[in-house]
Amino acid sequence: PTGASSDSDSSPTVESVQDNPDGGCHIYRNGYYGSSIAVVEGILEVNIIQMTSIQMTESQAENSLVDFVVTCQGSLPTDVCTVVSDPTCQVSKSMVCDPIDVTDECLLTIRRAFEEPGTYCINITLGDDTSQALASALISVNGGEST
Repeated sequence: PTGASSDSDSSPTVESVQDNPDGGCHIYRNGYYGSSIAVVEGILEVNIIQMTSIQMTESQAENSLVDFVVTCQGSLPTDVCTVVSDPTCQVSKSMVCDPIDVTDECLLTIRRAFEEPGTYCINITLGDDTSQALASALISVNGGEST
């Protein structure tokens, strides 16, 4: 069967269906189709502006805690992931992801624990539904002190 519809004022559309010898059918459509694209700003930049070791008592000294103060540009993130790797940034040791609630300005503090002294590569990724941005740093953790 073949059906044709033509609207002379806006967008003519012709649709035809033909039998195919192998039992299937083909649909041919001609006309104008529209779609919309939404451009979003996304998270443009992430910066680690400060790293501070948290001083703990000897009884709490199982892990060294470090606070990372992070800023970003662009849209506000909804989650943060921290990947701790070896000093070459090649071998991942741990990854922690958390939802965050940033309401006004992109300035947040992320606290992470380190099991033993050493030098680590830190990758902090901020993300939302449409974008991600990454900042990296090398950190030296010396049993409760970091540089």
